[in-house]
Amino acid sequence: NPVVTIGQKGLTDNVTSEVDIALNAHELIKVKAYQHAKDECLAYASALGDSLSAEFIALIGHTLILYRKNPEKN
Repeated sequence: NPVVTIGQKGLTDNVTSEVDIALNAHELIKVKAYQHAKDECLAYASALGDSLSAEFIALIGHTLILYRKNPEKN
C-alpha cells in the first residue's frame, strides 16, 4: 500500500518531508499520485529522487516506487 499520497496541490514541501520520513523508515516505498498525468508522475519521481537522493524504481499506474538505502540498517 502507498505510504504517501500526492494530492491536488502536487509535490509540496510537506509531501517531500513525508516521503523522506517514509524512506528512512522503510527504504522501499510506494507514493500514490492521484489525479495526475503520467508525465507529472514522472516529474515528481525525478524531483523526489534529486532532492532526497532516492532512486526511482518504477511507475505503476499512478504509483511511484522509490528506494533509498538507510545506512543505519544492515
